[in-house]
Amino acid sequence: MQFLSTKDKIIILWSAMSTVSDAFLRNDSFRSNSLRSESFSEEKDTGIVQEVGCLSIIVLGASGDLAKKKTFPALFHLFKQGFLQENDVHIFGYARSKLSDEDLRERICGYLGQAASTEPTEVLSRFLQLIQYVSGSYDSEGGFQLLNKQISEHEISKRSEPGTSRRLFYLALPPSVYPSVCKMIRRYCMNQSDLGGWTRIVVEKPFGKDLKTAEDLSSQLGELFDEKELYRIDHYLGKELVQNLLVLRFANRLFLPLWNRDNIDNIQIVFREDFGTEGRGGYFDEYGIIRDIIQNHLLQVLCLVAMEKPVSLYPEHIRDEKVKVLQSVIPIKLEEVVLGQYEGYKDDPTVSDSSNTPTFATIVFHIYNERWEGVPFILKAGKALNSRKAEIRIQFKDVPGDIFESKRHGRNEFVIRLQPSEAMYMKLTVKKPGLEMSTIQSELDLSYGLRYQDANIPEAYERLILDTIRGDQQHFVRRDELRVAWEIFTPLLNSIEEGKLRPVMYKPGSRGPAEADELLAKVGYVQTHGYIWIPATL
Repeated sequence: MQFLSTKDKIIILWSAMSTVSDAFLRNDSFRSNSLRSESFSEEKDTGIVQEVGCLSIIVLGASGDLAKKKTFPALFHLFKQGFLQENDVHIFGYARSKLSDEDLRERICGYLGQAASTEPTEVLSRFLQLIQYVSGSYDSEGGFQLLNKQISEHEISKRSEPGTSRRLFYLALPPSVYPSVCKMIRRYCMNQSDLGGWTRIVVEKPFGKDLKTAEDLSSQLGELFDEKELYRIDHYLGKELVQNLLVLRFANRLFLPLWNRDNIDNIQIVFREDFGTEGRGGYFDEYGIIRDIIQNHLLQVLCLVAMEKPVSLYPEHIRDEKVKVLQSVIPIKLEEVVLGQYEGYKDDPTVSDSSNTPTFATIVFHIYNERWEGVPFILKAGKALNSRKAEIRIQFKDVPGDIFESKRHGRNEFVIRLQPSEAMYMKLTVKKPGLEMSTIQSELDLSYGLRYQDANIPEAYERLILDTIRGDQQHFVRRDELRVAWEIFTPLLNSIEEGKLRPVMYKPGSRGPAEADELLAKVGYVQTHGYIWIPATL
């Protein structure tokens, strides 16, 4: 038997790899072309893949504040940018109010960024003509039969084959009516998805008030729709800097060896508002700051900060890792919780004089796994505070053998400012300019407004509605994820309602209760004194 020379081996190996590569490329090209022929038109020069076919977007609760202030403006901005084509899409508003098409258009017009104009622009006029209104109650067979009739007539006018059209139902409604509305949709308004079309349901938070109510709601919706048809929206997952977290963590070698308990001392995820409930006292008093902000928005951010690298960017792989993080959270200790209520909160006539509802909360979480054991995650949210911001603050451990005594300036911190003035900055100790060898704290700063001056940062609702149309559930909450989240918070909420924890009063315009700062110091956070980050400007 003769042995091949090294050169012959290389030639044979190269030839085999080329054959496999050609076959893969042919198969991949066929698969890509098949997907595109089913769902997409050719890519335009902008790189945006445009969907084709008849799309009906139905906004239930069309006359309410959420629809006027968030849903319709998001649809308008998608239309302006070409993501919604007027030849393909039609928008239906449904609510109990007795309105005409023109009445609804007038109601929402002022929220579409054109309030200062005396005459609607041509783009706005074209968008408004896409909107049609149907009046009916949320448990009325007749109302939903009429809605389905209007949708079907539009689909027929677009020469859409039965069952091939797409129907997106956006429930801008209180959760109490979800079951009845979804039953009506299931019975009267479903598309025949087995023929290539689909029906998708977007539901807004709150998804229940505790584990039992959340599970009851999930069970009712689960009996009507498959999980792939349900899109539980949390608008924080649509924010630019939140969506940047996975890229930041897993596309930069710099962070891979640092993102663990060996280097990080503590992590804060903070939401602060400088105003109170402002007319929403009755609603807020039913839920409180934990249900309103921490259990959903901040916990979702925690998942993205703490999760392991997913197998791929396939939505289910990402959501699997988020669930694993939540399953690793150990029960909350009551001694690691500080609640607050601002003075004057009960002056609202819709709020009970005996209300125990917190308007401020600081909660320490511990994740029991190899990466994060021993690192406190501090989730903090409050109303009527001294500033408005949402940020992630990652504080690193002290420098061992600190020959520059830099500890007096404060620790290194990596801060991701979610809103306002989106930015990422790293707090570092550097040499102070001059002849003396002295140190000061400064920063490496990536301010989006300065670095990306020509970029249009979309609103969260725009991004998430577009994801729904595309069938991408990556930034939506899955049922098992929701269940584990409520398992974490329900014992704490029960303790508050039983009076075992009571909020501390704090003055509006302050940092919140002093006890919260004491808790942060107790779990290891070192506050930097004398340093203030100033957003970069032109």
